[in-house]
Amino acid sequence: MASVLITGASKGIGRAAVAEFARRGHRVIATARDPRTLAGLPADQRLALDVTDPGSITSAVGEAGEIDVLVSNAGEIFNAAVEAIPPEALARLLDINTIGALRAAQAVLPGMRARGRGRLLFMSSISGRIAVPLSAAYAATKWALEAVVEALAIEAGPLGIEAALVEPGPVSSGALDHVTTYTLPGDPYARLLTQGGPPASLMITPEEVAAGIADAAAAPQLPLRIPIGPPAAQILAARQAAPDDRPFIPGASTAVRS
Repeated sequence: MASVLITGASKGIGRAAVAEFARRGHRVIATARDPRTLAGLPADQRLALDVTDPGSITSAVGEAGEIDVLVSNAGEIFNAAVEAIPPEALARLLDINTIGALRAAQAVLPGMRARGRGRLLFMSSISGRIAVPLSAAYAATKWALEAVVEALAIEAGPLGIEAALVEPGPVSSGALDHVTTYTLPGDPYARLLTQGGPPASLMITPEEVAAGIADAAAAPQLPLRIPIGPPAAQILAARQAAPDDRPFIPGASTAVRS
């Protein structure tokens, strides 16, 4: 049995992960900015943790006690063409998705180093490897997270600590149902907003992602990158095979020149 701390556990993937780890018999510490949103979850502890507040993280990690596995899941998203991205909104998104994950990792790493073991699983996305229209801000936070975690895996590996990036494709978690969208006056990119979201055939459930996370936490060896679901594996394989001299568009027969 492992002691598992999960950030962003109030909904979607985080909530499903709490249920999955508990079902497998682990000690689960569920966290969210408002712990009242964790009511009903089968967690051993339900704690307040805001990844943008260092004091909140320190308090939650101290109250949680020994942590074997961190599932760094807290995150947000917005849509905007690059020209329409408010810099302050991007800075906030980086603070949550990337720097927030860094803060959580830094809080649990000393204890893991002292014990000579630990696993950190970071919720990335196929957007950590590709960028598509209107997703540049979110993708930027995940591309940055991928760099941080790859370096961490190299640095902490000799200390007995493993780090990995979980990379699902589109997830039917409801997170994309009411996404903030920034536009320009007389929006020249309006055509992109009419193309709709990913087709249902590419969507996987939060429960599928949670099962993949729990499987990784228990695996004999932790891969650096863990695509979740066939669509993610297929899209990432196509990206790897595509030339780097032009943009890549998932689902297109060829990449298109800019």
